[in-house]
Amino acid sequence: MAMVTTDASATADAAIADATAKQPDAADKEYSSYNGASTAGGGAHRARGGGGVVDSVVARWRREDMLDKSPLALHAAAAAFAFVALVLLASNQHGDWMQFDRYQEYRYLLAIAALAFVYSLAQALRHARRMRGGADPASTPSWRIFDFVADQVVAYLLMSALSAATPITNRMRTAVVNNFTDATAAAISMAFLAFVALALAATLSGYKLSKQTYM
Repeated sequence: MAMVTTDASATADAAIADATAKQPDAADKEYSSYNGASTAGGGAHRARGGGGVVDSVVARWRREDMLDKSPLALHAAAAAFAFVALVLLASNQHGDWMQFDRYQEYRYLLAIAALAFVYSLAQALRHARRMRGGADPASTPSWRIFDFVADQVVAYLLMSALSAATPITNRMRTAVVNNFTDATAAAISMAFLAFVALALAATLSGYKLSKQTYM
């Protein structure tokens, strides 16, 4: 009986010793697994961080490219709208009271539309030359100030002409609607679109001016 008890105790002690010997291996395995997962996670995080930097740089390039091309598009649009308004007014002559030159409001709108057309066309040609790699004679800070001021002045003149021509056109259209009143209404609409394009160009030139460094 004593022999059996001794053998059982010895077997139990051997099992405990064996289990104790295996525990460090398991702990090492768990630690290695945890450490590997952490390292992999850190690598993925760094990869995502690098991708974010690249995306931000690409987005900045695209934004700068858009800001560089926008003046050409806006001034070209303003020139096109002003030209259409100019043609509609100049050809709006149907005899008797339906002559645009009999009304000073329409003569004023015609003059401002012509000014907006010439100015916007000159600016569009200048930006087109710059986009093609030519020298820009108006790249100095003083010329950027001129762009900002000139865009605003021409836009305000267009709004002034629109404010003068719209009331008389509305009064005419309440009495009669014909080719004359339709043409004047269309000319006013085109002049308004030219104003919007120049107002946006003035906003953009103001933004560029605010980013200009003088150091």
